[in-house]
Amino acid sequence: MLPDYDFMSDTTEETSTRFVTFICPSLKRFDLAVTSTNRFYGKKLVTDLQAGRTAIIGPDDLEEEGYLEHVFKLTEEEAEELNQFLQLVVGTVNFTD
Repeated sequence: MLPDYDFMSDTTEETSTRFVTFICPSLKRFDLAVTSTNRFYGKKLVTDLQAGRTAIIGPDDLEEEGYLEHVFKLTEEEAEELNQFLQLVVGTVNFTD
């Protein structure tokens, strides 16, 4: 069907997605989809449904200065508020083979 495509990977798996909407003290509204999967070494796939931006996020990413601002195009204050929420959601990373 697709003779010119060179697939590197093509898998299907059951995932779990949490949809959450909240308003921060700064009055910034977030509509997020947080997907848990066996891929990405236990990190979460976080999608900002309003902006259409997605990032693979683990605890190490939340510690990286400027990461959320860059990925989700947020102000420093908005990123800090999102970080506080994600600290509760992301959890620890589990390396599996």
